[in-house]
Amino acid sequence: MTMAMAMAAPLFAWPWEGLGSCKIVMYVMFLGKAMQSKYQGESMKLGTWCLHMFIICMLRLLIHQSWSSYTNMLFLSRNRRIIKEGVDFNQIDNEWHWDNFILLQAIIGAFIVLSSPSNQAIPLWNIKGNMVAILLHITASEPLFYYIHKCFHGSYLFSHYHHLHHSSPVPQPFTAGHATFLEHLLLTVVIGVPIFGSFTAGLGSLSLIYTHVLAFDFLRCLGHSNVEIIPHRIFELIPFLKYVIYTPTYHSLHHAEMHTNYCLFMPLFDALGNTLNMDSWELHRQNSNNSSGENARVPDFVFLAHVVDMSSALHAPFVYRSVASLPYYTRIYLLPMLPVSFFAMLFMWAKSKTFLVSFYNLRNRLHQTWVVPRFGFQYFLPFAAQGINRQIEEAILRANKLGVKVISLAALNKNEALNGGGTLFVNKHPDLKVRVVHGNTLTAAVILHEIPEDVTEVFLTGATSKLGRAIALYLCRKQVRVLMLTSSRERFRKIQKEAPADCQNYLVQVTKYQAAQNCKTWIVGKWITPREQNFAPPGAHFHQFVVPPILHFRGDCTYGDLAAMKLPEDVQGLGSCEYTMERGVVHACHAGGVVHSLEGWTHHEVGAIDVERIDLVWEAALKHGFKPV
Repeated sequence: MTMAMAMAAPLFAWPWEGLGSCKIVMYVMFLGKAMQSKYQGESMKLGTWCLHMFIICMLRLLIHQSWSSYTNMLFLSRNRRIIKEGVDFNQIDNEWHWDNFILLQAIIGAFIVLSSPSNQAIPLWNIKGNMVAILLHITASEPLFYYIHKCFHGSYLFSHYHHLHHSSPVPQPFTAGHATFLEHLLLTVVIGVPIFGSFTAGLGSLSLIYTHVLAFDFLRCLGHSNVEIIPHRIFELIPFLKYVIYTPTYHSLHHAEMHTNYCLFMPLFDALGNTLNMDSWELHRQNSNNSSGENARVPDFVFLAHVVDMSSALHAPFVYRSVASLPYYTRIYLLPMLPVSFFAMLFMWAKSKTFLVSFYNLRNRLHQTWVVPRFGFQYFLPFAAQGINRQIEEAILRANKLGVKVISLAALNKNEALNGGGTLFVNKHPDLKVRVVHGNTLTAAVILHEIPEDVTEVFLTGATSKLGRAIALYLCRKQVRVLMLTSSRERFRKIQKEAPADCQNYLVQVTKYQAAQNCKTWIVGKWITPREQNFAPPGAHFHQFVVPPILHFRGDCTYGDLAAMKLPEDVQGLGSCEYTMERGVVHACHAGGVVHSLEGWTHHEVGAIDVERIDLVWEAALKHGFKPV
């Protein structure tokens, strides 16, 4: 059954599917109608209920987002994860409009209320109505859902409808809402029975609507969270309780085996229907005991990154999964979250340890990204250097203790002035088993392979830096004239002496940008202003390895991106973009560390770049399926 055939089934697609993300207007319509009713003297019933529907929608969105954030806080939940794989881009895209059901139920709820002839005010609280709702949920909603759910696992309904929900390999809170229009129409009946019954009996209240709907969502998110948080000892103390409330482990078994554990929230109905998976309790015991991390899988490779600024900190997968799955840029609608980012920064400073934020699998090897709790600007504060190095060192020692094979230092974590490109740690701990890698050998290779073979002259800024030195020495061996911008004659001479005697004349020291006014190939390793870019001739191309990237100021010139490589096609569980990179693309230094791990090289790659290894590392990257961007 193809997806196209399934979508042709009646009530498969959502009526507002064509609106895409613009459906947010439908949420605003509830608030707008409430405000209009208040200020234009229309029916207060209409305005009041539109306001309540808007508030309920926002609370439901908040519940799902909060559960999603917790689930993806790997530094808190990694040892309690049930399915260990990561959530990839395909699943995130498929679940992009997971909130369709919230809009559907808000529209239906508003229609029912507004079509009601009664104008009597609804009480805020009615304890009898709440008790009736609980009774109706147990006696009507639970068995009704069980029967409907079981029917949707029949051949026709599953292939035409329910397969969409099960197409998500890793359960997530947003997976709870990922289903077809027909399924959520029926789910609306299930959730509405207790509310409708209580109101029919004259026992309805405003608190009933809020508590029932929000509790329903909370429990749905709990089951789809993929993180076991219910201790098994509570079931040992109160055995019957395991039939009253399901667990994330219990529900994950349904996604794995499908023909068991159909219940809504109460396994009692699976027991009565003989569809209970008998392994549920044992697996739950194992998962709830894994919080110590003793049986956790050790990563083969760790990429040690840091936060760039408070805005980019909101690009973490546990903040907004959908935002993290796209390349970073400053999003206006996230700016109100900056105070949260600021307090998170203070918390990270206080905690003073690295945080696991993402992972993926490549060639059956686990690759993780850890983040040092420091922001980019701190690396330029002289008094902060010691503390930053201490945190990097602690991360390296932690990786060494765990048995990690390779740890790669990202961006400013390998700053030459900070720690000599990682040399400080290797010299201080000569017995390290984990290999410390800065990955800049592959960064140099990527930049060099971007330069056309017919180029005879280049202009190089940041010429005496680690990367600048390697690029200059490599190009002069290819008989390319390198104009090295540096005011230090001593540093220039030191690099020039490293070149073969017959190539040294290809290295030329220049001290002003005017020297490059006829050179069309600029390699930028130090940030240059628009004014300095003006010295480049029309048609020049700016290659760059500077962070942050230079501004694209010249319309008559072209600009390269930061050195990066596309991960091999067989990468699994990757669902977040690395800073401004496209999906599946990582910075070259990250890729360099991965290649180091895949090759099983036993040397540390720290300090100065070995020019002799540039081509070797490049060929190794291509061999393993990495592709230049």
